[in-house]
Amino acid sequence: MTYAGRLDPMASGVLLILAGKETKNKEKYLAFTKEYEFEVLFGFATDTYDILGKVTFVNLPLDKGEAERGSSIEFVKKIKENLKYFTGKFIQKYPAYSSKPVNGVPMFAHSRAGTEVEIPEREVFVSQLKFLKIRKIKKEKLLENIEKRINKVSGDFRQKEILKIWQKEIVKNKKVPDSFLLVKFKIKCGSGTYVRGIANSLGEKINLPALAFSIKRTKIGKWSKI
Repeated sequence: MTYAGRLDPMASGVLLILAGKETKNKEKYLAFTKEYEFEVLFGFATDTYDILGKVTFVNLPLDKGEAERGSSIEFVKKIKENLKYFTGKFIQKYPAYSSKPVNGVPMFAHSRAGTEVEIPEREVFVSQLKFLKIRKIKKEKLLENIEKRINKVSGDFRQKEILKIWQKEIVKNKKVPDSFLLVKFKIKCGSGTYVRGIANSLGEKINLPALAFSIKRTKIGKWSKI
């Protein structure tokens, strides 16, 4: 048995399992179009482009009063205007924390060792990137969610160190507002597209740090979650 198309530790959803003779057709299944629903948290950037990473930059998108009142119309407009840069064919760099090998060693191993290597890139295709909705999340709920999900991850992913950083940034940083903004999107893309990479790059386009808060794969080819 084998699987076709891995999921990151912080992602969930459809995963194809191949058995018997079908394992020989793995490349065919890997090439299928995929669909995801994902939420982007604005205000934070990490070295993994999701919550399972060290916070590298903090810059809140709204002041405290705006965050408490709700979403900013101008903020949403700015996001929608920049989605065009992530549809069609474009070049995407692999995340520094990914399994892509460079000189025979996975990128994440280079990153953890502090080895400087040229980050590889590839052409990807996104047929649709759609804004769905925006919502607020209280900082207490945000930290609770992050702690709960990271604590479920097995293996060595720097969990203890990362949790301490999140606790410091959310609880001990007196400059943070009481609420944060989460924006939900739907994406249809070709094989090899990193959704967390798109979240990070979208933040760069609008000049705000951003990361993939949650990623759920809803469809691979004709298979979808019931």
